Amino acid sequence: MGTISLIGIDPGKHCFHLHAQSASGRMVFRKKLARSQMFTLLGNSPGCGVIMKACAGAHWVTRRVQELRHQAKLISPQFIKPFVQGNKNDFADAEAICEATSRPSMRFVSPRNEAQ
Repeated sequence: MGTISLIGIDPGKHCFHLHAQSASGRMVFRKKLARSQMFTLLGNSPGCGVIMKACAGAHWVTRRVQELRHQAKLISPQFIKPFVQGNKNDFADAEAICEATSRPSMRFVSPRNEAQ
């Protein structure tokens, strides 16, 4: 397994689709994991960028990921859509999140804290 520099996460109700890339943009792994499995995997991996779609539950997940020493960011779904290659599915969305994040002019959503 190569060195992971970026993990794109497509959140779902019961499972999360992950797409990991190296610094050169090559795919390291693609996995479908439950919430607890995802936090275990992120806890065991070295610090890297973790990006996911901004949705209702993503703010809580972002706070948890930041506690695991990762650089977590949220991206608006409207910025991901142009980067989806082929048919829309969860793994393609996770890959598109990584692709969109690698653009230098990409804007991110600031995660909310518990009080907000």
